Amino acid sequence: MKSPIGIFGGAFAPFHHGHLRLAIEARERLGLGQVRLVPTALPAHRSASKVSPQRRLEWLKLGVRREKGLVADDCEIRRGGVSYTVDTLAGLRAEFPETPLVLLMGADAFAHLHCWNRWPQLLELAHLVVIARAESRLEPPTEAAAVLAGREASDPAVLQQATAGRWLRLDVPVLDISSTRIRRLLKLGQSVRGLVPDAILNSLTAADIAALTQDDDAKTH
Repeated sequence: MKSPIGIFGGAFAPFHHGHLRLAIEARERLGLGQVRLVPTALPAHRSASKVSPQRRLEWLKLGVRREKGLVADDCEIRRGGVSYTVDTLAGLRAEFPETPLVLLMGADAFAHLHCWNRWPQLLELAHLVVIARAESRLEPPTEAAAVLAGREASDPAVLQQATAGRWLRLDVPVLDISSTRIRRLLKLGQSVRGLVPDAILNSLTAADIAALTQDDDAKTH
């Protein structure tokens, strides 16, 4: 079976070193052939970023251009409409019918999995890998427990034995960087160097900074 493909979605407003390092760690630890980073075009459950999807895609391309196996994917932008993960996975499954797909998500997203659009279909289309801190507890949400029962994998190698259907906890030393903090620093006129890839930082315009600082800090992580 072909090497699995990871899918990592988000607002990426802006894309930062925490995102980058997580994608690299997942690719290496899970043996992924590539990680496709997908900027959300029109989120279903929060306000859209004031930064256009196309501009956030441009930042992604700048941020991963020197990283082997990381791909900026514009599928949600091209598809239009509300950005539902299940539709993104369905599109990738049609494109890669025999390749394991691995959806990367945070523990907070996993806790609300049952709120996702057509969430049981996610496991029909891909494996789920939940990024967690080593010291934290991780329990499936009660509402999804029956569907997830018996599907947990303890070894990443299991994800390469089928195209979809399992879930795995992955302990990753996550960098303490957030898009919220970056936007707040920009609003204060302070430096964000070291938090954001230099290629992105050096491309920021006054219009970019103005749009970022208008984003709802509570809703675009």
